[in-house]
Formats: sequence, C-alpha cells, structure tokens
Amino acid sequence: MINWYPVVRSLLFRLDAEAAHHLTLAQLKSLEAIGLLRHLLDERIEDPVDFMGLTLLNRVGLAAGLDKDAAHIDALGRLGFGFIEVGTVTPVAQPGNPKPRMFRLTEHEALINRLGFNNDGLDAFLRHVRARRWQGPIGLNIGKNAATAIEHADEDYLRCLDAVHPYADYVTVNISSPNTKNLRQLQSSAALQALLGRLRERCDRLNSRKGSKVPLVLKIAPDLETDEIDAIAQLLLLFSIDGVLATNTTLSREQVLHAADAPEAGGLSGAPLLAPSNQVIAKLRAALGPKFPIIGVGGILSANDALEKIRAGADVVQLYTGLIYRGPKLVYEAAKHLRDHGKGPNGSSGMV
Repeated sequence: MINWYPVVRSLLFRLDAEAAHHLTLAQLKSLEAIGLLRHLLDERIEDPVDFMGLTLLNRVGLAAGLDKDAAHIDALGRLGFGFIEVGTVTPVAQPGNPKPRMFRLTEHEALINRLGFNNDGLDAFLRHVRARRWQGPIGLNIGKNAATAIEHADEDYLRCLDAVHPYADYVTVNISSPNTKNLRQLQSSAALQALLGRLRERCDRLNSRKGSKVPLVLKIAPDLETDEIDAIAQLLLLFSIDGVLATNTTLSREQVLHAADAPEAGGLSGAPLLAPSNQVIAKLRAALGPKFPIIGVGGILSANDALEKIRAGADVVQLYTGLIYRGPKLVYEAAKHLRDHGKGPNGSSGMV
C-alpha cells in the first residue's frame, strides 16, 4: 500500500497541534462511515497473543489520550491495532487546561501537551463505548477530576471503575499524568497502597458480580527513581494488580533543551521518551519477574523502537506520538516486526 501519510502530515502540521488532532479524528470517522478508510490502509497484522487473559489481535495497541471520549473506536480500529485504549475519562465532564496546550517539537519528533484530562464525562464516554462495532480488545482508562481534592481521589477512581467495568476488557488507572495538579502524589508508597487496596477490593467484587475477570492495570510515570519503581512493583504484587503500563509523558526537557517550545509546561512525548521509558520498563521487569504483564509505551517511532521496548521487558506496546509523526504505516510495520522478531521477556513468542 502506498504511504500517503507524509503528504497529509505536511498539511496537518500547518495547523495548530490540537486543531489538527481533532480534524484528523473527524476525517477518519467520516472515511470509516462511508467505507473508504479500509481501502487506504494496510491489512491488520494477525499476531494473536495471550495477555492478561485476553487475546490481543497483535502486539501493537493505541495508547490512551488520542481518543479521550471513545468517540472514534471504529475508525481507529481500522488502522490495524491489536488492541485500543481510550480515555482518560473522569466522573464529570471538564474542559481541561487553557489553550494553547499542545506543542510540536518537530525537529525532535516530539510533543508537549498539558491537556489536563479534557473529556465529556462518564455518560458520553460509555455511550460511545457501547455503540462501537469494532470487536477487538478495548482498555478503558480512568482518572480523577481536577476539582476533586487529592485526598478524595479514590472516590473518583472508584466511581469510574464501577461505571466502566461492565464494558471494559481491561481498566487502566491513570495516576501519572503531569497535567492534573498533585496527581502524581498518588504514586507515593502510602497513597498508592491505600488506592490500590480499595481498587483491588472493588474490582474483585465487580468481577464476582460479572462472572468474569476484568484486569486492572496501573499507568506510571517515567520520572521515578529506582527505589520508587521498586516500591511500586512491590505494591503491584501485594495487591495482585494485573498489569502495569510504563510510561506516561515526562517532565524532563534534557533532550530538547534548545527547542523553541521546550519551556512550555506539560508532558513531553515522542522520540525523546524512548530511552527513559525503556529504563523504567527494564527496572520493572527486574523487580516483577518474567511473567508479570507489562505494556510499554513511549517514544516508538519505528518498528525497531517497538522491538527495543519488547527487549527492555515489555510484553506488548502502545503508540501515540509516533502515529502523529509516522501515520498508520507505523502500526503495520511495528506489528509485523514484532510478529517476525519479537519475543516476550520469558522467551516465549506469545502466540496462542
């Protein structure tokens, strides 16, 4: 299939980053609705893998943040992903941070965003999830409202968990966005122990009621010291959390110091995040052992980057910023490369 995305990208990059984001999603949705999108894309790579008790279609997923309101699942599913994660959703709709709040660092193939969990709330989110036709595995990513005091964050997470559980193949608990005030405090040992304890208890109760297990995944930041990573790993094991997602965006600007927009507040994603996220993944794998499920995200802009993340210790990967810079071809190339060359941390192929 001819790679048409570079031409489209040159047009989109003339627009404000957030405007281009919304335009792209709207156009994908329109093309899918009229049946044209399937003719513009490569076929999905079939590489089924057993992960957290789920059968993923291949090992390349979409990261949360691209489709915050779950309004574009069918169109995004057409891009060839093996699984899709949508959100972050909060209990009540909120506008997020003031604009402008997305910035391209094109020379570094990176983005800075300080969106701040902008979303239409649980009701709209679940309406979209229920209406999807795409039948691949879907993760629902939950967070807290900005107006909720950090001392009461667990109430927002529990409310979201209650609501999304019936419709999720897995649920990701996002405590690592740098764009909601004080949110990352929840990664501290005492706060995280309290939160995970309540979430584990509630999820077990919901699983029992549903009659099947919905895996619970924790999403963490790349800006953690080794002792903090070790402490988180111990809590993941203590509370039988089903997986960990590493990592969110970084506050570091070490690799982009001379970029014009480097001083902008927010989380940095894209190529500069590859090495830091891989370091966290490697430390998690060492602390958690060979069988604990790890989703690797951050800095994948090529098929080799995806394989590097697997070799760092991830079982499967997710894309976001790489999709913006490289387009749908990256999904196909990464999934094919992992099918042909990727091995899980315990040496198995992951095939079912």
